Amino acid sequence: MLAFHSGGFVLNFQKIGFTLLSSVEKSVNVVTSGVTGTFNAVQELTRLREENKELTERLKNYEILQRSNSDIKKENERLKEQLNFSEAFQEKNYPAKIISRNPDSLYSAFTINKGSRHGIRKGMPVLATQSGIVGLVGKIVTVGAGTSLVMPIYDTKCSVSARIQNTRDIGLVTGVGSSDSPLTMTYIKKRVLNELQIGDLIVTSGEGGNYGPDIPIGSISEIKVLDYDSSLNIKVTPVIDFSRIEMVIVSDRFSISDQSIATGAR
Repeated sequence: MLAFHSGGFVLNFQKIGFTLLSSVEKSVNVVTSGVTGTFNAVQELTRLREENKELTERLKNYEILQRSNSDIKKENERLKEQLNFSEAFQEKNYPAKIISRNPDSLYSAFTINKGSRHGIRKGMPVLATQSGIVGLVGKIVTVGAGTSLVMPIYDTKCSVSARIQNTRDIGLVTGVGSSDSPLTMTYIKKRVLNELQIGDLIVTSGEGGNYGPDIPIGSISEIKVLDYDSSLNIKVTPVIDFSRIEMVIVSDRFSISDQSIATGAR
């Protein structure tokens, strides 16, 4: 009673109450701070994820842009190569693009985007250039108004009068039906065997009407001597890689190009 009356008990009760209240407030503050910190961490993580996603998309777009620029540069180089070849060619010619192939066809003739209204005629020779090398592709066999069909030299129906550039011996180059297989050259006499070498260039002879002279066809990759044949059996690898060909030049060997006329006038 005396303690209560003197206020000592009240003072102690206030201290105890303050201590309890302070502990609760401290705990609440810790919990609240933890929740707030966790919430902020979640927000920060979400923001970082969004930034990462955005940066990833930017990187993808940059890589696509880089590839596009590289593809455009390569395409420009190919077109420039074709243009330079076309301008340097003395005969009138028509640059054309391959627009379709028939993979189901045994001989895989392909279609180009030039036809009769562009000046294309049946029988015209078709050439191409790859890495600065000009080579024979085939000839026009069907002509439409805006498109034409090309028979490649590896077709079994395609035969080209050709010469061995080194010896000038003349023979006949024929396809075997596949762009992955060498061409065959026949009618070269056995007596010239010692004069031939693997890698010798085979060119068109200019005889037969369709093709001009000295257009590269391929190079000798194999020479076989058959006992029952008086001629050599020669395998020829085309100078043109048909799996990579995209653009061709259709040549009109009986007309002079405007560029050549202008050059002659000067």
